[in-house]
Amino acid sequence: MEEQNEAQINIELSEEVAEGVYANLAIITHSSSEFVLDFIRVMPGVPKAKVKSRIILTPEHAKRLLSALADNIEKFEAANGGVKIPNDPTGFPMNFGGTMGQA
Repeated sequence: MEEQNEAQINIELSEEVAEGVYANLAIITHSSSEFVLDFIRVMPGVPKAKVKSRIILTPEHAKRLLSALADNIEKFEAANGGVKIPNDPTGFPMNFGGTMGQA
């Protein structure tokens, strides 16, 4: 029988990072050597939005992330039903799915 000698990584998660950062928009850009994922929080009625987090990946790691996300979405949908994406030409519901406010 072969022995498995896999290196283990001890991953630490600080309380601050564990709280997470809410984002409702992601913008992805790339160069020949890296992918940049900017996570943004857009608020209704506010014309500006700030990048809340930026993740920079190698193309190999970006492809692994794509595969891991696809796998997890498949498992989520198997347990909870399909995720519906509204047919919006802008690709982002600027009214957050509700009615637009009036002053």
